[in-house]
Amino acid sequence: MILLTILAALGASAGWATGVVLAHGPARQLGAFEFTRIQLIACSAILAALCSGLGYWSTVAWAYCPAFGMSICIGIVLGNLAMIECLRRGGPRRTELLLSLKAPLVAGMALIWLGETPSAADLFGAGVTLCGVGLAVGFGGKERAATEAIDGTLWTIVFLGFAATACQGFGFLVMKPAMLAGTEPLAASAIRLLGAAFVISIVALWPRRRHAAHPDMTPALLGRTILPGFIGYGVSSTLLLYAFANFDAGVAAVLGSLSPVLVLPILWLKDGTRPHQTAIIGAALAVAGTAIIVLF
Repeated sequence: MILLTILAALGASAGWATGVVLAHGPARQLGAFEFTRIQLIACSAILAALCSGLGYWSTVAWAYCPAFGMSICIGIVLGNLAMIECLRRGGPRRTELLLSLKAPLVAGMALIWLGETPSAADLFGAGVTLCGVGLAVGFGGKERAATEAIDGTLWTIVFLGFAATACQGFGFLVMKPAMLAGTEPLAASAIRLLGAAFVISIVALWPRRRHAAHPDMTPALLGRTILPGFIGYGVSSTLLLYAFANFDAGVAAVLGSLSPVLVLPILWLKDGTRPHQTAIIGAALAVAGTAIIVLF
């Protein structure tokens, strides 16, 4: 069970690393609001159909509706709007660096709210992993790459990234009691997406012209928008919810925060820019920290 939980969290990291790179181009074309709206509506429909076919709706612990509501409004709507805007302005590497702060934030919230205290080995492993992530992302790219261009001020990017991290971390953590009550992770993800799609569709009604559909929308652009959303919302979020339900929340958040390291080889293939040597050392540290958590 523990190994499966660890693999689920690592799978979430791999999914987000892939999704954030795929999302960069479409997000810049459509804007944060329209990009998020299309993703939420499409992905909620896909997950709802899957849950209906698998019969997962009966597992939902409806007594935790307030938790679902907070997770939807704060974790998905606010968190993802901030993340997509950060991605548009700062690129995949910087966005992932800021999102890696989710681990210590979630660990702190879990300690205060749920009383979860990780072991000394888990804390040491998490610290090594976060140091590795910082090195890997801090020295992971070259400014000449297209994905490294900055739109706006660096402080704006940092604020958006921190806001996205805090909102998303809270959105996952608040779901843990519902997960422990027997809610299937896929059903929890579907409810979160359906609620977020409803909220953002209502918001889209005003002011209409500001959030109007992109005039150059094509089937190819639509597909490039939905695919990273399904990878992130459907696959990665479900895997991380499973990990949160069956493991220490802070440690699960660390294992789910390795996407900044995993995104480096993806960007290397995409842009042709080899990571800095320090980034490679950082990646090795992140792997070592993960091994400490797993083995000890």
